[in-house]
Amino acid sequence: MPAELRIAGTEDMACVVDLVRRYHACENLSPENAGLESVLEPLLGQGDAGRIWIVELGGDAIGYVALCFGYSIEFGGRDAFIDELYILEEHRGRGIGAAVLAQIRCIARELGIEALHLEVARGNDRARRLYRRSGFVARDRYHLMTLVP
Repeated sequence: MPAELRIAGTEDMACVVDLVRRYHACENLSPENAGLESVLEPLLGQGDAGRIWIVELGGDAIGYVALCFGYSIEFGGRDAFIDELYILEEHRGRGIGAAVLAQIRCIARELGIEALHLEVARGNDRARRLYRRSGFVARDRYHLMTLVP
């Protein structure tokens, strides 16, 4: 049975928060975020900021993917950043991540997105292989930089 994507709505907040916290713990990202609900809220439903899809297998939530919208002069229009993609450890290695990325690619086309971007930890070889197989190309000439004002 293939995994399916379902747009997360406000009624899914508890599920999404749980999955995000698991992902952040797995990746040693920021400490416990008390305001996580307010950060996620603009991505639930079909708002202008982006979308979150829950990855389901047999009706059970096994992961999520967050897509945040932007605009790029270089790429000729609307672009999006796959901000987070997480599949529970026990479901990895079965092609679910590749299937999710293929579905997101189709959804992006339907939404008029000209380019999809993502970042991956330099040491996460497994994920890097998945992204390359899914068509993502490293932009070695460029380096993602961040400023938190």
